[in-house]
Amino acid sequence: MSSQTLVIFVSVLLLSCATRWIPAVRTRQALLLAGSYFLYAHLAGAGYLALLIASSLMNYCWGVLLRRRPTASLLGAGIASNVLLLAFFKYMSPLARLWPGAFSGLDFVHQIVLPLGVSFWTFQALSYLIDTYLEEELEPSVLEFCLYMSFWPTVASGPVCRLYKMLPRFRKLPGSFGEDFSIGAVRIVQGLFMKFVLSHLLAAGVSNGGVTAGFNTEGIQRSGFDVWVLAIGFGFQIFFDFAGYSHIVIGAARMVGIQLEENFNRPYLSTTPAVFWTRWHMSLSFWIRDYLYVPLTTLRRNRWWHHMTLVIAMVIFGFWHDARLTLILWGIYHGLLLVAHRLGQKLSRRIPFKLPSPLGALFSWAATFMLICLGYIPFRANDVPQALQMMDAVITPGSYGFAHATLPWDFYLLVLVMVAGYFSYSGLVQLLSLWKTRRESIARAQALDEPHGTWAALSRPILWSYDEITARKWWLLAPVLGLLLLLVGLSLLDNSDVAPFIYTRF
Repeated sequence: MSSQTLVIFVSVLLLSCATRWIPAVRTRQALLLAGSYFLYAHLAGAGYLALLIASSLMNYCWGVLLRRRPTASLLGAGIASNVLLLAFFKYMSPLARLWPGAFSGLDFVHQIVLPLGVSFWTFQALSYLIDTYLEEELEPSVLEFCLYMSFWPTVASGPVCRLYKMLPRFRKLPGSFGEDFSIGAVRIVQGLFMKFVLSHLLAAGVSNGGVTAGFNTEGIQRSGFDVWVLAIGFGFQIFFDFAGYSHIVIGAARMVGIQLEENFNRPYLSTTPAVFWTRWHMSLSFWIRDYLYVPLTTLRRNRWWHHMTLVIAMVIFGFWHDARLTLILWGIYHGLLLVAHRLGQKLSRRIPFKLPSPLGALFSWAATFMLICLGYIPFRANDVPQALQMMDAVITPGSYGFAHATLPWDFYLLVLVMVAGYFSYSGLVQLLSLWKTRRESIARAQALDEPHGTWAALSRPILWSYDEITARKWWLLAPVLGLLLLLVGLSLLDNSDVAPFIYTRF
């Protein structure tokens, strides 16, 4: 195990234990803040830790002013200060590369390094200022607000948290150590498997012919079929990467007794583009909706403006990722896709003929899945010409056919297995959820002495409740099992060939 991984593991373990031994809420918050600052400095450096602390104190003071005098001018100044800070570190260097003449003589611009997680904790600060302006009942202490801004599981790459949700969790003492630690460790291992096995396998391929080589190999004209396979492959690569990361941070937070919101909810089962954005990177998608799209729609009542705000919000969403033209195209694509979905909904109400429900849902899902995957082409493409070339191959009938295939055969098989595995797993989870609901209904009926025949008689011996499991003292093994799983999972971090998390770039 490397020294950096060992430091992270020991810190998480000590925080998990210490938070249970300290009954005082303030002392526990101070310990979590100290641990968060230590880990951030360990990963990003003391200089960027000072920047994070400065941003936290600045926004806390601005929030105090807004509570005393909630005016639009104060809110605008607070938003501007955060946006300027983010723009300086995130966009100055890319803009200098795009327009070198405009930045001649400013050599320091090219030396700017993006602080770890600046996009995420800046968005958290903005949501706090806007909520305070809207007179939400938010009165955090300096300690609580600094912890909110720097909480170590989420500070690097989210999820983007809301203060009104985090404050009660910071002020609540943790629950059962064995339950929290074992659940957290299993979530971490699940995330590590998704990131370091599934996502890495799609990126590298079986024989060095994965998504990375497919997009980065120059001088090859991809067929339409190849482009679809690369788009779907990258779609699952980024899903396994970032959903895996979300599992890791949710599990790490659970270890210290704090339960975070879920960030992904089976997004590739969405039946419309609008539903997809309520299931994908939900913390950021809902942030864009609540603090950008909804305020923009209130500026005008025209129907065309409501459509335009969808495009504007998605373009800003793309620009938030990076100052690249390909991501602007990605934002435009998804904005127009959402507008087309709205117009299609209105048109469908006027058409008397409708497909049968199962068939219509299947068609809607298939169309949504393919359109979402098609949008990954500009997101992943290295430049605009490559994105346009790949899009052209998709819409050109003559580019299809196995005679034009250029990717390794094992990559086609790999993507097929990944896609089939994902949907099979999702279906199994859905069946288990239905089974659990059925089991709970039987348990309630048995409590009322209602007979349920053969099903109840057969299911009762194997459907133990949590109380029955703890009565058998099986929970004593949970921390040990969780610790072993965590050690095995963290050992994967030592693989130097594994790419970093995709969203650490943002």
